[in-house]
Amino acid sequence: MTDAILVLNAGSSSLKFSVFVDRADAAPQLTLRGQIEGILTRPTFVARDAGGATLAESDLGGAMQPGHQGATDFLLDWLEQRLGGQRLVAAGHRVVHGGREFSAPVRVNAAVLDALERLVPLAPLHQPHNVATIRAVAARAPDLAQVACFDTAFHTAQPPLAQAFALPRHLTEAGIRRYGFHGLSYEYIAHMLPSVDMRAATGRTVVAHLGNGASMCAMLAGKSAASTMGFTALDGLPMGTRCGAIDPGVLLYLLDRHGMDARGLEKLLYHESGLLGVSGVSSDMRALLASGDVHAAEAVDLFVYRIVREIGSLAAALGGLDALVFTAGIGENTPLIRARVCRAVAWLGIELDESANTDGGPRISSAVSRTSAWVLPTNEELMIALHTRAALAVTA
Repeated sequence: MTDAILVLNAGSSSLKFSVFVDRADAAPQLTLRGQIEGILTRPTFVARDAGGATLAESDLGGAMQPGHQGATDFLLDWLEQRLGGQRLVAAGHRVVHGGREFSAPVRVNAAVLDALERLVPLAPLHQPHNVATIRAVAARAPDLAQVACFDTAFHTAQPPLAQAFALPRHLTEAGIRRYGFHGLSYEYIAHMLPSVDMRAATGRTVVAHLGNGASMCAMLAGKSAASTMGFTALDGLPMGTRCGAIDPGVLLYLLDRHGMDARGLEKLLYHESGLLGVSGVSSDMRALLASGDVHAAEAVDLFVYRIVREIGSLAAALGGLDALVFTAGIGENTPLIRARVCRAVAWLGIELDESANTDGGPRISSAVSRTSAWVLPTNEELMIALHTRAALAVTA
């Protein structure tokens, strides 16, 4: 019987999953993937094979109980019928925040779960659902090994200065510092760079993870040197519904003059700002680019402007730039955004190949460009599968 690893990525109303066959002589191989959406209201289910062909698609209606436990139970039942000669040996989870305690993937036990619960205030949009799914798997399959893989772990390589806020030392020592996120995505890109561009892999590279959640990371020889996100996943670039960098004085003003409280600020900053807030149209870049609304155009302009400014900042942190990499939903699929960014940072030595950019790369800079530019699809799920396999080997 072949061993298989289940990878889970839980959101507030969705549960994305992938199954990888574990092969001793190679990287784990994807066999199927899918998701359950609307898990708190009207759940729907879809599963596809590695080639994208639909294996199952249904409105679950009364077929599952609402919530993460119901979604987990349904998924494990479905997999039991579907996997046949494959045996699940572990579940690897994307967990957004590892705090100061977790700088590498870890096998989950009761103490780890308690520690993850304590980190919920640092990532209120994601962490509660990550933890809920781990608990749901434990309740349904208590003997199945579980591994938590952290979006913050990749950034623990940053020097102390890159992680520090200019706050009183006792607050820094209490854990208030820059953590950085999207680490599993950046780690995968770092993992792939040697096969694409050795100069980028060993030199100074900025990776732009541009999606509904967006951030950028400066890498020096494949290690995180600086990032745009900080203590929480709110900082840095404007995102789908998140504000990105903001003067803290604005928050004090809203508290004092607009009568807002902490929960009101949380709703504003996480759910009502970013591309949605500026445009008043949508949080989806595709909808903004298709819109004729002047405010939609302004939202796109602001998104590009902030990316360009942050590239300059990250290049300064690296002492120069050898490569720029675009990844994630917008980065991989929106040539117009890539073109606007590359043209604006031509002073860093990037000469865009317009045809290659339109075709999606992977290299989108010209052959004579002093600094190379690339489009590389990310694969956080494979990174989690690799980490899960490694964690099982350590504890075997």
